[in-house]
Amino acid sequence: MIKVILCDDHALIRRGIRDTLSDQPDIEVVGEAGDYGELRALLRDRGCDVLVLDINLPGRSGLDVLHVLKEEGSSLRVLVVSMYPEDQYAIRAMRAGAYGYVNKGGEPAQIVQAVRTVAQGRKYVTPDMAQMLVESLTTPAPEAAHQKLSDRELQTLVMIASGKRLSDIAEQLMLSPKTVSVYRARVLEKLGLANNSELTVYAIRNKLVEGA
Repeated sequence: MIKVILCDDHALIRRGIRDTLSDQPDIEVVGEAGDYGELRALLRDRGCDVLVLDINLPGRSGLDVLHVLKEEGSSLRVLVVSMYPEDQYAIRAMRAGAYGYVNKGGEPAQIVQAVRTVAQGRKYVTPDMAQMLVESLTTPAPEAAHQKLSDRELQTLVMIASGKRLSDIAEQLMLSPKTVSVYRARVLEKLGLANNSELTVYAIRNKLVEGA
């Protein structure tokens, strides 16, 4: 039996994933968390074979969680399930230690297959991601400016482009408004942008914003 813990801040999303996985005879969802704090408490109390993790979490992001687990030398196998486009986040997540990446908009059977693959200690990539990796090897594309951003800077960029105010971002990420302003300034400088409007246009053009 494959034991799974879900970590996503949207209860309805967790329910959908839980129902999909629980319908399988070889998968058991043993716990659910809505943020990093709840996840840490769960991991202390019970073990699991696979952690299904969202990127966009309040406080520490899913990418932050991956970095923490990596620094701790954890052997936990993590499958990232997110609404963010594969071409922008999948490789970043895999580099941070994820075993696989699945888009939430995909078929339910895909996440089942991904969980089974990851539970075996194998990496899971979708056909689209595999094609993207092959193309990057045969015809390396020039690195986009946002790929040089840190995980927190990229997160700040996406949240600003999604229409969130700095105060809202500070509250969600559990940071001071001053710290978020510093991240915003770094993003603008690294991307050569002048204001939030230009930042939003950049995010849309580069498909960094959901639904763009």
